[in-house]
Amino acid sequence: MTIRDMEIYDLDFLSELYFQFWGEKSNVVKVRKKFSQLQENPAYILLCAVEDDRLVGSVMGVICEELYGECQPFLVVENMIVDSSCRKKGIGKLLFAELEKQAKKRECSQILLVTESNREDACGFYESLGFHPTANKGYKKKI
Repeated sequence: MTIRDMEIYDLDFLSELYFQFWGEKSNVVKVRKKFSQLQENPAYILLCAVEDDRLVGSVMGVICEELYGECQPFLVVENMIVDSSCRKKGIGKLLFAELEKQAKKRECSQILLVTESNREDACGFYESLGFHPTANKGYKKKI
């Protein structure tokens, strides 16, 4: 198992993972264009887990700047996904460990994420990593 920065050649596999989860096909042309933009932006951390030359997991971190206190940035986690056939093997923990390592290097003060409350498997996973669901309340609005 290797955790590394995502590369453009990983995007076909990534689209398959997202289809597993969301049941929606990705626009490959738009995905490649957006990936190239994000890859050049130092505020984005794009990681993937690879096993036997196959992408089996991915996570994106976004560094957000802060304007209070010591003005330390924070990290927002998005699009955490592990192939359904590879779950419960520690892949998500490895992805998060690398994401947290990179957040610490960039002096982030905290990590934030949102997941659907009915996704008990995801909630249990995040709690096992030290996230506390009762300390805060998250909101999400689709526009």
